[in-house]
Amino acid sequence: MIAIIDYGMGNLKSVSKAFQMVGAQAKVTDNPNDLSDAKAVVLPGVGAFARAMANLTELDILPAITRIIKDGKPFLGICLGLQLLFTESEEHGTHRGLDILKGKVKRFDLQLKTPHMGWNEVKIKSPQSTVHSPQLFEDIADNSYFYFVHTYYVDPDDKGIIIGTTKYGKDFASAVNKDNIWGVQFHPEKSSELGLKFLENFCKLC
Repeated sequence: MIAIIDYGMGNLKSVSKAFQMVGAQAKVTDNPNDLSDAKAVVLPGVGAFARAMANLTELDILPAITRIIKDGKPFLGICLGLQLLFTESEEHGTHRGLDILKGKVKRFDLQLKTPHMGWNEVKIKSPQSTVHSPQLFEDIADNSYFYFVHTYYVDPDDKGIIIGTTKYGKDFASAVNKDNIWGVQFHPEKSSELGLKFLENFCKLC
């Protein structure tokens, strides 16, 4: 079973349905015990960074997320879920994130139209060590198109965790991986066949 964290942010039904389409048993839940029992955990999200952190705190989910990642369980952050994994965000002030991955969430150049919305290419990067794994892009061609909706992007301190980049004004990290943690800025559940393939590959990690 794959647990999808429900903290009041994002289209959870779309994420759940996408996992079901690739044959996974997915459960949308805000119960920390369900997260502990799951084979893998997904943190989706759309909306404001500070509100998301407040919701996770109020639901007392943060300790479960930390424990799950420490235990080595496959963990996937999608869009805002990716951003929350980092140290802090500059969205409407400075706000502390989960600090599981070191780095900042930054706003696109004000001269660019935001949000960055629609289909864009993901350039897949080769791993720099055995710690990093590109298997979520297995059978997905380099420079394939995925669907994006976001105004902020992650800037990891360790560039070695970046396994995918996308160009919008400049290249930014659109996919990261460290140990059992994966995160993507695009929405696999909205990215047609390739998005489903990406989620299928995540299921294989279980």
